[in-house]
This record gives sequence, C-alpha cells and structure tokens, in this order.
Amino acid sequence: MAGPVTRHIGVQAAPFDLAVEVEKLTKGRTDIGAVVSFTGLCRDEAGQLSALELEHYPGMAEDEMARVVDEAEQRWPLQAVGVIHRFGLIRPGEVIVLVVTASAHRVAAFEAASFLMDYLKTRAPFWKKEHLADGSSGSWVEAKAHDDLAAERWSAAQAFSKG
Repeated sequence: MAGPVTRHIGVQAAPFDLAVEVEKLTKGRTDIGAVVSFTGLCRDEAGQLSALELEHYPGMAEDEMARVVDEAEQRWPLQAVGVIHRFGLIRPGEVIVLVVTASAHRVAAFEAASFLMDYLKTRAPFWKKEHLADGSSGSWVEAKAHDDLAAERWSAAQAFSKG
C-alpha cells in the first residue's frame, strides 16, 4: 500500500522507544523497503559529565524541525520521516535525539537521515549546558565547526532522483 509521507516530529522531555517510533511510521506500509534510524545518546565525556541540560524555544524548535523535514522530503523519495528531540536534564547513556527515515530504497533513506542530522545539529534551536561530575555547573556547549561543514556539504550535493 503506497500512501502519503507519514511524519512525526516532536520535542519532549521523556525518553523514546526506537521500536515504537519505527512502528508508528511503518505500520501497514508495504511500499517501504528501507528504514534507517539514528539515535543520539548523551556521552559522559570520559567521566567528566554528569548530565546535559537541553533547552529550546517551544514552537520555534518544532517549526524549524518541520522545515528541515520538508526539505528532506523535497530532496528524497521518502515514505516516512520521524524526528524526536528531547529537552531537560539528560544523563550519560540516555537518548537525546532520534531520526528515522523510510523509503522504497536504502540510498534515499540513508542520505535523508544523514542530511536531517547534519541540519538539526546546526539549525534547530536547542542549547546544551554541561553539568559536571564534580558537582559544578559547566559551560554552554559551543557550536562546532565540523557540524557546520557537515551541513554545508548538502548545499552542493545532488539529491537522490525522485523519478
């Protein structure tokens, strides 16, 4: 059964379950041949970090995430897309972000998932503050040049053919 693109975009404090999220996007869809997922986790930074505190602008974050998903849907023949980003206090080992893409073919699903993560890292309005293992409050995490470079590669990249 082919159908319109199934989408789920969310910002939430609670952890998510990968299997549940994939099922939401693919249940009853027989036109999907590939599902690619990326799950980002909080690292402990070699024992230095006790938690990350993530903040966002409600409404603005979801709108920007939706714009990035719209762009992915224009570039690749996707059947389903899911993006979840958490906020609040997140401990090492806990999930932070989920990107799921589904397409008839694997190349589109892989490329779209990579594109979405590169753009979410640079365009979604989220801020991370470190809480250190010694009990002190760390700094706000600065944007990284390698994230900007990763996103820039898509401005010149050719999209997967929808035809």
